[in-house]
Amino acid sequence: MKKNKNSEQPEFLFGKRNYKIMLIGLAVIALGFILMAGGGSDDPNVFNEELYGWRRIRLAPTLVIIGLGIEIYAILANPKK
Repeated sequence: MKKNKNSEQPEFLFGKRNYKIMLIGLAVIALGFILMAGGGSDDPNVFNEELYGWRRIRLAPTLVIIGLGIEIYAILANPKK
């Protein structure tokens, strides 16, 4: 059975561009969380200097904030009418 071209099909809320930007933002956020994880010592008596390293204190949170900004931009940028 053929579908009628005039039949109503559900439309996506955003265009493909918005979804691509959202995917990029999600990847940046995931990278930030991955950089925050790992590198700890199993011995509680050993101080791990990497715990307070540049990667975890500055780079990872910055990437997460940038990723959130990208997500907000993707939602607000040229919504489909």
